[in-house]
Amino acid sequence: MYMDMDVKRGYNEYLRLEDGPGKAGMMDVGLLVMEAGDEYVIEEPKKEVAVLMFDGDINLSWDDQSVDMYRPNPFDTNPWCLLVHKETKIVIKAKGTSNIYIQKTLNDKTAPEFPNRLFTPEETDTWARGTGGVLQNCIKRDVRTCFDLNNAPYSNMVLGEIINLPGKWTSYPPHYHPQPEVYFYRCDKPQGFGAGWGDGELYETHHNGLALITKDIHPQVMAPGYTSCIAWGIRHLPDNPWDKTRIDDPTHEWLVKDDADDHIWKCPTGY
Repeated sequence: MYMDMDVKRGYNEYLRLEDGPGKAGMMDVGLLVMEAGDEYVIEEPKKEVAVLMFDGDINLSWDDQSVDMYRPNPFDTNPWCLLVHKETKIVIKAKGTSNIYIQKTLNDKTAPEFPNRLFTPEETDTWARGTGGVLQNCIKRDVRTCFDLNNAPYSNMVLGEIINLPGKWTSYPPHYHPQPEVYFYRCDKPQGFGAGWGDGELYETHHNGLALITKDIHPQVMAPGYTSCIAWGIRHLPDNPWDKTRIDDPTHEWLVKDDADDHIWKCPTGY
């Protein structure tokens, strides 16, 4: 399922796990749009909460901590990401125009089993994938992981970003996993677009669009000239957490073999 939204100032709800498509995704997902002087409070009685700043200038406070955060854009810098357990009060105060991704899910754990934690840009694991001429450089991208099973095993979620470069593919070679996943798209230009696959459907992707993927392969591609920062969030399944396992589509398994480039047609006049 894919959805676009004409976002407005305030909290823009895309998914809610209690009803609609959010039931299949098992998560709440929204975009918080703020202007200087705005204040927004989050306090969930039953849900853990992740707050990831795409861009902006804010003060974020929780427990006895208060941190000023600035991020000019999601392309040149790593994200700030706060992850807290249920019943934690988060106060967000904007000092300038800010866009903040919010993801929630049910989780009974609290402190000390679930420690509230801020993942800083310096702590974000950034992995350049598809480099070195792999598949003719068509799948070059940066994959950033804020938290996953390795550094937050108490969470029921995973959250990170992908920088999908102009004309390049990501989530490729085609693969799938049983855990539901969301992709939230932020383009470097508001008219940017691309394409994605998920749940057996093909859809056009846009700035501030969201895809919910519950089955099947889900490759993505951006149109030449446009870059997208995709927030990717996975919901662990009970007794089956996502552990970075990718199930490659058997039709395209040859793409991951060492000699794949030997079997790709080469244009005689070059590229």
